[in-house]
Amino acid sequence: MADVNATPVENQEQDLNEILRIRRAKLKELVDAGQNPYEKVKFDFDTYSVQIKEDFENYENKDVAIAGRIMSRRDMGKANFIDVADGKGRIQCYIKIDDVGEEVFEQYKKWDIGDIVGVKGFAFRTRRGEISVHVKEIELLSKSLLPLPEKFHGLTNTDLRYRQRYVDLIVNPEVKDTFIKRSLILKEIRNYLDGKGFLEVDTPILTPFEIGASARPFVTHHNTLDMDMYLRIETELYLKRLIVGGMDRVYEVGRIFRNEGMDTKHNPEFTTIELYQAYTDYKGMMELVEELYKLLAEKICGSLDITYQGKEIHMGNWERLTMVEAVKKYSGCDYNDWATDEDARECAKKMHVEVPANATKGAVLVELFDAFVEEKLIQPTFIYDYPVENSPLAKRKADNPAFTERFEYFINATEFGNAFSELNDPIDQKQRFEKQVAAKRAEDPNTTAQVDYDYVTALEYGMAPTGGLGFGIDRLVMLLTDSASIRDVLLFPTMKQID
Repeated sequence: MADVNATPVENQEQDLNEILRIRRAKLKELVDAGQNPYEKVKFDFDTYSVQIKEDFENYENKDVAIAGRIMSRRDMGKANFIDVADGKGRIQCYIKIDDVGEEVFEQYKKWDIGDIVGVKGFAFRTRRGEISVHVKEIELLSKSLLPLPEKFHGLTNTDLRYRQRYVDLIVNPEVKDTFIKRSLILKEIRNYLDGKGFLEVDTPILTPFEIGASARPFVTHHNTLDMDMYLRIETELYLKRLIVGGMDRVYEVGRIFRNEGMDTKHNPEFTTIELYQAYTDYKGMMELVEELYKLLAEKICGSLDITYQGKEIHMGNWERLTMVEAVKKYSGCDYNDWATDEDARECAKKMHVEVPANATKGAVLVELFDAFVEEKLIQPTFIYDYPVENSPLAKRKADNPAFTERFEYFINATEFGNAFSELNDPIDQKQRFEKQVAAKRAEDPNTTAQVDYDYVTALEYGMAPTGGLGFGIDRLVMLLTDSASIRDVLLFPTMKQID
């Protein structure tokens, strides 16, 4: 009984402690009677709830065996109704003392919401028309010692939902639906790429040194080799080594780790797909992206027109703009009017955009894009031809070497992926790597970043002209499941520890 002098929180704690005591006492009673539920090894179920509901005409009056968790109960004396949730849904079960026997019925009456049971009976429809299972046999398969969140409010604390995803999945069915869709998205991507002749491969997660890229890695130590190692921040360089080796179309669904900030779009570990195709270029990758995303929208959402956080997104219509065109369209600044780097910096100043004192025309263009363009890109848009300053792995445009054959694509003002005509000139690549590492060391004298000279060596053997693409699975799942945060599409997102 609650203490009238206690606070609501204290009363809740008292209530919980009493529930825990009672449930453990019930468990002890079972164990003492030789009925320890945790000793159950298996239960031969043959039917999911959804099968009975979707194909009732064929299941009516037929014997079924189901297994799942008790989610609710309605006590009517010598007859009870319980809702049982299995791996596919939930179904009502009708339990009558005359059918299961007095001894079993009395045992059942002591079970709790959250307990896992096995049920054998036959499918029928109640007088109110609800498809149900008429129970002939029921047994306790596992005891729940903690109560589920109460019925009407469920598990609503967002932080607790992420920390206790196992409870979230039990009481919020729509959460499970999101992760079922995530699995389907990955399956459809693999089917699409496999159908195009791509080979799925695995590359190392632990790498021997930090590369010069801007992302900050996680560091660990290998005891046997007595050397620091780094969790990968990309899969790119190993995959392109395979292109050199003659594997013309490869992809990897890879877990990536970056020791950086966290927000609704970023988690320290996340999943990407990177793919590389020999004898094509970034425009070939553009066609692949558009075709794949249209396919996924149709397969997962049933339409090319989808809704994300209240916005209508038309996946059937993709705009294509160069970065120069996009900056001119949304800011009025025209790269082609800048004769010098100083002209570019003056333009940025007039637009109230801060840039470094030595910023080049290309660097200023990127800053103006970030300031004025990205937030406007709600509908699917390819932005292509990036300045060489921020594209160290992309091939220069033959007719304009200040730019590279690179694109990123944006939906709902968010970057979803990145693609190149891959740089395969080993001399140019070596120079860009060395410049990148030098810049990183100037910014952080303590960095351990190095040039990946082995990758340069690989290029010296010759890499075919290649198109490459990388995109994040998590953001794609967010889009196709209308999820507001990356944590909603990661089963176990990174969380700060509670003391």
